Amino acid sequence: MSGDPVSWLMIERGWTVYDAQGEKVGKVKEVLADVQADIFHGLRVGDEEILADRVAEIHEGEIRLS
Repeated sequence: MSGDPVSWLMIERGWTVYDAQGEKVGKVKEVLADVQADIFHGLRVGDEEILADRVAEIHEGEIRLS
């Protein structure tokens, strides 16, 4: 991953998601959150829902899971 970490608020549809071993899982389809309450619930990647506690790092354009 390159660059400094960024907030979950920066995540956009199409960002690449990698597992803990660096293998590509897929692309962000949807951010699951309550923006007004500043609560990040997770991501939808394809048909899979990935809960926020599995997100280890967020960098611009890339997300790494734990």
